[in-house]
Amino acid sequence: MGESDGLLRAIVAGKVSQVEGPGGLPPAIVARDVTRTYELDGVSVSALRGVSLTVAAGDYVAVVGTSGSGKSTLMHLLGGLDRPTSGTLLIGGRDVSTLSPPDMARLRNEVIGFVFQSFHLLPRTTARDNVALPLVYRGLGRRERRARAADLLHRVGLGHRIDHRPNQMSGGEQQRVAIARALVTNPSVLLADEPTGNLDTTTGEAILTLLESLNTEGVAVVLVTHDREVAARAHRRIEMRDGLIVPPTSAVPPISAVSPTSAMPSISAVPATEALPATDAIPATDALSPTSAVSPAGAVLPDEDVSPGEAVLPGESETVGEAASPAVPTASSGGVAGPGKDAAPAAGGAV
Repeated sequence: MGESDGLLRAIVAGKVSQVEGPGGLPPAIVARDVTRTYELDGVSVSALRGVSLTVAAGDYVAVVGTSGSGKSTLMHLLGGLDRPTSGTLLIGGRDVSTLSPPDMARLRNEVIGFVFQSFHLLPRTTARDNVALPLVYRGLGRRERRARAADLLHRVGLGHRIDHRPNQMSGGEQQRVAIARALVTNPSVLLADEPTGNLDTTTGEAILTLLESLNTEGVAVVLVTHDREVAARAHRRIEMRDGLIVPPTSAVPPISAVSPTSAMPSISAVPATEALPATDAIPATDALSPTSAVSPAGAVLPDEDVSPGEAVLPGESETVGEAASPAVPTASSGGVAGPGKDAAPAAGGAV
C-alpha cells in the first residue's frame, strides 16, 4: 500500500484531519460510502446508497444521470448544503460531521463556489453588487468588495455591464455574472449545476470555454449535466444510477463506439440470393404442368381430337383442374368417338 493510500485510509478513519495531494494541496473533496436517506410522510427514500468519490485539486469532473439518479443530492452534499446520513465526507480536508452550522457556512464560503442553472441573481441589484455579495460574509469593507467584484466581471468579459441589473442582460451574461460571483471568494472547487441548460448553443459554448479556462488555472470543476456532449469535455465522467455510481466497466458505451456492422448486420450482409433463390425454390414449369399431369400415352386431353385407331382407357379421361368429357366406347368395327365430335361411321354403317 502506497503512502497516499495510507493517508487516505487514515483520514477516512478519522485519525488525521487532512490529507495532502500533489503540490502539498489536499483533495478538494473526499466522500467514502456516503448515503443520504430522506423521511417523507413516514416513508424512507434512499437518494444515495453508498457513494465513494474523490475530487482532486484542479480536477474536472462531469456527473451525469437521469432524473432521480441521485446526482443533485450528491452535488448538495459535495457543496456542504446538506449532510450525509452515514459515511464520511471531507470538504477541504475537514469532516463535515464535526462542524456546527456556522462552521459549515464558513467552509462553504471559503472552499465552494456555486453556479446554478437559474442563475439566482438578485433582480434589483447591479452586476457588481451581485458578485460582491459573498464577500459580505467575509467581513470585507464595501470598497474592497466592489473592487474585487469589478475585477471578476472584467475577467469574465462583462466590464461593460458592471452597473446593469439582471433584467438588462442576456441569459449568457447573467450566467457569467453568476460565475463571477462564485469565483469572487477564490474557491478551490466550483460546483456547476446544468450551467448551460438555459442557454442557446453558442452562449453555452462560451460558458463551457470559460469554465475550462478556470480549470486550467487550478480551480476544480464539478459539473452536473444531462448533456452527454457537455460531459464528454470533462477529464472524468461519473454516471449515477439509482443512488449509486455506475462502475466504468459496466457503463453503456456511447453510440459512436459501436460500429453498425458489429452491432446488427445490415440487410446487405446476408445476400438475398442465398436466403431463398427464386429459381431454385419451386420452378414454375415443374410445379404442375397440364401436359405432364397425365402419364398414359393413350389418355384423352380436353379439347383434343382422337385419331382413329387410338384406344381410350377407362377412368383416365380427367386432367388436374379440369374434367374431360366421358370416354365413348368404340364401335364393333373399331370406330372411335371423340369429345365434341360425331362418331365416325363404321364399315358396316353402324353408329
